Amino acid sequence: MLALVFLGAGAAKLAQPPKEKLVASPSMGWAEDFSPAVIKAIGLLEVLAALGLILPAAVGIAPDVVPLAASGLALTMIGAGSTHSRRGELKSVVVNVALLALSVFVAWGRFGPHAF
Repeated sequence: MLALVFLGAGAAKLAQPPKEKLVASPSMGWAEDFSPAVIKAIGLLEVLAALGLILPAAVGIAPDVVPLAASGLALTMIGAGSTHSRRGELKSVVVNVALLALSVFVAWGRFGPHAF
C-alpha cells in the first residue's frame, strides 16, 4: 500500500508539466514554494523509493534496499510535514504523519525482526 501511494504521488508530480497546474490543485499548493526542477526531483525520488519498497524483495536482489527506501520516504515525509506545517496546511500534515508512521514501521520491520 505504501508503495502504491508514493508511486501515484511521484508519478503525478512527474506527469504534470506546468507548475501552475500543480499549484492550482488544492492538495499541491506547496508547489508554489519550489522550482519545477525540485518538484520533478521529489516525484522521481518518490517513484524510485516506491519501486525500492517492492522490487528488491520481489526479485531477491539486494533486499537491503527495502528498509533504505522506507527510511528515505520517512525523511521525505518529515520534509513534507515541515513544509505543510509552515504553510498552515494542517490536513496535509496529518497525512504526512500517517505516511511517516507507515514508512518508519516498514523500515523498522525490514531492518529488524522481519528482515528478508
